[in-house]
Amino acid sequence: MALIPQKMMDPIVRASLLLRRGVRRMLGMVLTLALGVYVATGGATAPVGVLTVAALSLYTLLLVKRFGEKLSRTGQTAARTDVELGLLLAVGLFAALLRFDGGLSGTFSPAVYALVALVASFARPGAGIVVVLFVVFYEVALRLLLVKETELRPILTHAAFVLTFAVLNLLLLRAEIARIRIRATARLEDELKRLKDDARRYRLTGGSDAKEREEDRLARSSVEEIHESVHYALELLRRTLELHTAVLLWQNDAGTHFRISELSSSSEDIVDAPISVGDGVLAVVMSSKTPVALEKLRPSYKVPYYQGPCPISSFLAIPVLEGESVRGVLAIDRTSGKPFTAHEQELVAQAARYCHRAIQNERVFLQLERAKVEQSKLYRAARSLGAALGEKDVLDAGVRAAREIASFDLALVTAYDEDKKMHEVAAATSADGEIDQYVGLRFQNNTGLVSMVVKNKFPLPYKGEFDGAHQIVLTRRLPWPKLGSLLVLPLLLHDKPIGTLVLGARRRHAFGDSVRATLDVLASHLAVSLSNARMVQKLEQMATTDGLTGLLNKRAMLDAAEQKVQAAARFGRKLSVLIADIDFFKKVNDTHGHDIGDVVIRGLGDVLRAKKRNTDIVARFGGEEFVLVCEQTDEVGAMMLAERIREELERKVFVTPQGPLSVTCSIGVATFPEAGGDWEQLFKAADEALYASKRGGRNKCTLHQSRKSDVRLLVEKAESKPAKAGR
Repeated sequence: MALIPQKMMDPIVRASLLLRRGVRRMLGMVLTLALGVYVATGGATAPVGVLTVAALSLYTLLLVKRFGEKLSRTGQTAARTDVELGLLLAVGLFAALLRFDGGLSGTFSPAVYALVALVASFARPGAGIVVVLFVVFYEVALRLLLVKETELRPILTHAAFVLTFAVLNLLLLRAEIARIRIRATARLEDELKRLKDDARRYRLTGGSDAKEREEDRLARSSVEEIHESVHYALELLRRTLELHTAVLLWQNDAGTHFRISELSSSSEDIVDAPISVGDGVLAVVMSSKTPVALEKLRPSYKVPYYQGPCPISSFLAIPVLEGESVRGVLAIDRTSGKPFTAHEQELVAQAARYCHRAIQNERVFLQLERAKVEQSKLYRAARSLGAALGEKDVLDAGVRAAREIASFDLALVTAYDEDKKMHEVAAATSADGEIDQYVGLRFQNNTGLVSMVVKNKFPLPYKGEFDGAHQIVLTRRLPWPKLGSLLVLPLLLHDKPIGTLVLGARRRHAFGDSVRATLDVLASHLAVSLSNARMVQKLEQMATTDGLTGLLNKRAMLDAAEQKVQAAARFGRKLSVLIADIDFFKKVNDTHGHDIGDVVIRGLGDVLRAKKRNTDIVARFGGEEFVLVCEQTDEVGAMMLAERIREELERKVFVTPQGPLSVTCSIGVATFPEAGGDWEQLFKAADEALYASKRGGRNKCTLHQSRKSDVRLLVEKAESKPAKAGR
């Protein structure tokens, strides 16, 4: 039996899963339509039998299941569920009319109108239209085919009435629901606006900058606490001093109007509207900053918070001072002619101070809550930044932490090289990928915001407001998306700039004072973590690379080579090892000095680096000896590579104070698995081949070969020179 290729299996499996899912979704609809056909063919009026019981059981099961789906969802159900439920109700209604009413024009026939009204009210609009059309056409079919009605005009008239009733019910009901929803939304928005206005009047928020949900929640909680405390004080005053009204008026941010903050009153004529600070007695309180008491007031006197004639005879207003400024007025009044005594005035003044302390306490509490929230964000940011070791992980953690503090649409991090005065985009992310391609781009210092922030060590632009027509972010040649807000923060390490964090948002005022300070602290954490990640990377590089050539060192090469050999054994692939050694290197050091010797070593390292593939590894094994491990390379390929390396080094000329210098190298080659089944055997075989090259006159490439149990060292090519002592 032929096996089906794996590439063909995936589409087949996906198609079968889609088919099964489609069958499961449509099974209920198919069974519902089958029940409709059963009723239309006379099943509803047939004598009770096994088929009737089975149909009734199936109908009950489907109906209960669809009702369960409808009731279990908190939001709107799927249109398919609404359609199936409507069809089931229609089939059940017509079956009941046929069996118990003897037809479709009996006593209970108006139930059809109730059904279409029910569907129009509770089903989705699209599903309701489908069900109503089904009801109309199904009833017409039953009347013509089952009931055998011959006159078409009454049937069509009844169908038109059903359609009209359903459409009117649908339109009117939906319109009423929409009206109620709009009114409820408007009331909710008004209430939220009032709470925010109260929070601003009490200076619990920072104005338009404090838009975050947590800030809104804290502000609402503080406003409620203030209202409860102030209402308690006013209620206590009103009951104790037998007052008609006790009201706290609070000034808006602009200082132009008072608004009722809280009151306790027996009157129904209170006007909750802005009151000008220059209105009547309030102007006197504002100017004098002292209590004002009035007696024997007449109905013609105007009290700002009453509408109509003045209902009181005694009035007292106490200023609520904040420093030297009047922030509010506590006003009380009586309907009796009894004036306010000095003791009562002192009691009211204490109540005014209590109200002011309640507001101040909530301010302090709110500031502490904000500080706690910001500290928790910074703590999480510091923890995630501390856990990230790689530079990419640090940048990702920094962007995630910034997103907890402020809402933005794009982020970019630049690195700065102070010696070269060069900027490089280290990371970039945006919702639409508008700046993702900038990663890796470099640019010199210029008049852009990034360069200016690095130069001045101060965030730009001012207040985070971005003007794309006049401001440059990176350079003129790198376009920047159209944004409403932008913030470029310096990444400073010991007051030395190492880069910038750039955040952009499409909405305006996204980076106000409430988030800028926290983002500034985050930028400091990011700078430290970024510096640590680079230091770790540098230490790892120093631990795995040779300081003279930049190639892998012996330890790193041994780890990588072991993995290469294991992979070759697992997948049955060829692998070759080349060991190269500079000929007469001791003579080079003795004649020209160790500095020239280092130049020669770097020269061979450059040749090996240029000749290797991306999958190969090359290392300085020690002294003047180098090792090259080549994946998927057999004897022929390894010898060709060795010859190219030998010839390239032989052609290379080194400049020395004593004149031009040319050197050669000897190379030993061994191939897995012929020369050995593990790394130690393979390396030993290549080293033996290297010594064969040395003994054969140097400047040679030798392949190690194993035949039966004897080892032969074949000199594949030799451009002879007399053998001399030493390597």
